[in-house]
Amino acid sequence: MRKIAKFLLIPLLFFFIAAGAQPAAAAAYPKSMAALGDSISQAADVCCWYGDHPAQSWSTGNNQYDGIRSHYERLLAVQPAIAGKNYNNSRSGAKASDLPAQARAAVAQKAQYVTILIGANDLCTSTTGGMTDPGSFETSIRTSLQTLNQMRPRPQVFVSSIPNVHHLWSVLKGSEIAQWVWSTAKVCQSMLSTANTDADRQLVVDRELAFNASLALVCQEFGHMCRHDGGAVYNYPFTAGDVSVLDYFHPSLRGQAALADVTWNAAGWS
Repeated sequence: MRKIAKFLLIPLLFFFIAAGAQPAAAAAYPKSMAALGDSISQAADVCCWYGDHPAQSWSTGNNQYDGIRSHYERLLAVQPAIAGKNYNNSRSGAKASDLPAQARAAVAQKAQYVTILIGANDLCTSTTGGMTDPGSFETSIRTSLQTLNQMRPRPQVFVSSIPNVHHLWSVLKGSEIAQWVWSTAKVCQSMLSTANTDADRQLVVDRELAFNASLALVCQEFGHMCRHDGGAVYNYPFTAGDVSVLDYFHPSLRGQAALADVTWNAAGWS
């Protein structure tokens, strides 16, 4: 009888382990998410026509046929409950000063996972003198994270570094088409204007380093709630093919796919 009981107990044990493991695995992943930031998270000018293309966003995109495995799509594969709860609060043209309002929207949406990519518009102004003050930038980031920190339960927050705008200039400075588009559309003239000197561009480089340092510092202040990418996006060596041929500034489809890969690996979900 003891052998029979032991024989019956073994499959029951495996059943309960399996039954318990499946929900626990899913429970480890968020059931809702929100993207905060600017036109990069809106996938502006990513392909084919001008404007925002949020379905192609590296963060909350949900187009299954674009070659971009967004954070939302990867989470959906392991957490079906997140379906349809991929809120994109980012806005083209947004600066760090717009982030607190976006964070409040994420709170109202009860987002359990929040991605933040902001700062390009604080750097990319008509002149170097128009760039956002580092202190103001840091205050906006801290205020936004404080707002998210007040949620119960607290969300998991991922903060990306800002893509390297000087690298963008280095990659495409030899392209006459890119130069023409930058000049005609007045794209990021603080860095991309043909009239800029090396000293002008260095001012932008230094300001971006200061912004990225603030993003890392403030994220660290919030402990386990916040995870910074450690400079992964800033250091990613993107090429011309990763840049939109509509404005020669925003990520292309390939660029959004690369951004999704780099940030996902840095976010620590996998």
